Amino acid sequence: MTDLSWLTARPVAHRGFHDMNKTRWENTLSAFAAAAERGYAIECDVHLSSDGVPIIIHDDDLKRLTGEDGFVWQRSAAELTALRVGGTSDRVPTLQEALDLVDGRVPMVVELKGIPGRDEGLVARVGKILKGYKGKAAIMSFDHWLIRDFPKHAPGIPAGLTAYGKDLKLIEAHFSMLAHELSFTSYAAGDLPNPFVSFVREKLKMPVITWTVHDQPAIDLTFKYADQMTFEGFEPDLVKVA
Repeated sequence: MTDLSWLTARPVAHRGFHDMNKTRWENTLSAFAAAAERGYAIECDVHLSSDGVPIIIHDDDLKRLTGEDGFVWQRSAAELTALRVGGTSDRVPTLQEALDLVDGRVPMVVELKGIPGRDEGLVARVGKILKGYKGKAAIMSFDHWLIRDFPKHAPGIPAGLTAYGKDLKLIEAHFSMLAHELSFTSYAAGDLPNPFVSFVREKLKMPVITWTVHDQPAIDLTFKYADQMTFEGFEPDLVKVA
């Protein structure tokens, strides 16, 4: 089994180390620079532009983050990277720009955002970019159809299931994804403990990180039932993390 101790060695800054979108916005180069300077791992979200470029942005709808109407998949990389985020000087970055900035200083955890019928080639494009990256990086997704493509189109890159929930139907769906060469899980902190997380962590010895941690109760759940947290809204070094 591949050594993924780097994945859980440091808290993971959710969408970079932003200030809850006051002056330093999520998923921007400024937020990634701030995380890298502090030694935090970085989680980011990736969609595919209309011309097939992996773009870092959380929402498929452009309105909340850029003020523009329309969807990410309707615009080219050039059009998207010209958009300012939250009215700041930061613009929507490509995955390659973020990797160039971080330059291997801290791990990158890249969440792939699927849009049914609009994400053809997303896994392959991200896989190709990460294959050429010298730093530590992993991919993950909520979207099962993307995860099924991970082994084929992103071989050798640590792959994770992003998940939530405690009810039996969801837990069974999570278990079904173990057939697709997963190497870690990112689970909602508030849904711990549960049988899936217990199984992958204790029986499969698979690392588990949590999302998204904002307070001490979530920190406590994380370090009782998982291995590391994805956080936002505070600096982990200032609170009890274990």
